[in-house]
Amino acid sequence: MTPTFEHLTQRDFTIVAADGFALSATSYEPEEYKATIVIAGATGVPQQFYQRFSRFAADNGYRTVTFDYRGIARSKVARLKGFKASFLDWARLDLAAVIDEIATGETPTFIVGHSFGGHAFGLLPNHYKISGMYVFATGAGWRGWMTRRESMRVNLLWNAILPALTFFKGYTPMSMLGMGEDLPYGVYQQWRQWCKYPHYFFDDPIVSEKMQEKFAQIKVPIVAANAVDDLWALPKSRDAFMQGYTNADLTLLDIPLTASLPKIGHMGYFRASAQPLWENVLSWIETTMNQSPLYNPS
Repeated sequence: MTPTFEHLTQRDFTIVAADGFALSATSYEPEEYKATIVIAGATGVPQQFYQRFSRFAADNGYRTVTFDYRGIARSKVARLKGFKASFLDWARLDLAAVIDEIATGETPTFIVGHSFGGHAFGLLPNHYKISGMYVFATGAGWRGWMTRRESMRVNLLWNAILPALTFFKGYTPMSMLGMGEDLPYGVYQQWRQWCKYPHYFFDDPIVSEKMQEKFAQIKVPIVAANAVDDLWALPKSRDAFMQGYTNADLTLLDIPLTASLPKIGHMGYFRASAQPLWENVLSWIETTMNQSPLYNPS
């Protein structure tokens, strides 16, 4: 069933990745739209979480598409134990398939990212189809960038709780901890490995050179905005990772807490109270399109 909210159509559909895996996606479509936004979500966060922002963007003239990475939410598999999937698959296969399906070239396509979404953009084989990215909460993941208290908690999580739970389950049961969707083992494995380094996978000697070369190919505008109370991705953690986009037109924004938005954390960017942040996103997209000769022939 395709529900319509006044002039907004919500459409659920399937996108098939290059290896044949079927991904669940949803499009929020106004009658006419000036650009398309693809939401590249955070680790283990279902696409439903981004519905408020997506409807807001669609109400303001942007077709907005959400999806679930393989193995989570509506892209789940019958048995997660033994299921092969990794962060690299989520970017190079899943997000890439969404971009191929959505970015037709008729209007510009932008990514609005959350946490892992800021990592995924630089890994895309088809990044040239994207006109820019506005991302919240992306960081390097290293606990040394966190507050002392949060660092101690994350140390316990990575080195005691999650290894034990993952060993017994064969996948990472994040839902048992109230931390989102359960994760395929390969996603957990890469996440834990790269969070050991101050600059995430850019410091991993096995993949560092390839990652640096790949990210250097990105030359479009990027805004990376992090709240000052985002304990998992404080601004200094963001800076450590985003420096990998060496040739992008990069803007780094620290989001202060205010009376109207007194708490953001790692997830508050897409809660209902964050509408002022969404307005900033759409304003930036509009400005970026106006400044581009490709979309502003005058």
